[in-house]
Amino acid sequence: MNYVPSLEFETETVDRLRTVLAKANRRLRLTHSDDDMSPSQREVFGAIVRNGPLRLSELASSEGINTTMLSRIVAKLEERGLITRRLDARDGRVVHLSASAQGVALHQTMRHERTLALREAVEQLTPVQQRALVDALPALEELVELLRGGV
Repeated sequence: MNYVPSLEFETETVDRLRTVLAKANRRLRLTHSDDDMSPSQREVFGAIVRNGPLRLSELASSEGINTTMLSRIVAKLEERGLITRRLDARDGRVVHLSASAQGVALHQTMRHERTLALREAVEQLTPVQQRALVDALPALEELVELLRGGV
């Protein structure tokens, strides 16, 4: 196994990476035609669909949102029929959040639209650029895991 020294990333390079990832994420979020959902609602909704059922307190912690704000977001999502709240059978103070069938269907549509938008953009790149993206995937996936760890 050949040792390859680690590149030193200057602040400017790291800032470019952060900016490009944020812009790509923002553009992909805008591909869905449902303009009634704020970015915070989309994030909370996605977390519930992916990880539910969740306690309200778990969701607040994982999303870094105070419970008052989260309660407002959850109320909007519930009002639209995208999620359901269920009181815990053993402790009535505990609320569990799950995606409704309508919510799961909407989430699948949103993911599909984003995937198509990204695919269309990637297909416009050169084969060399496409290969570079594929080759970068393991590093980007590891980067996400490191960021989840609280870096």
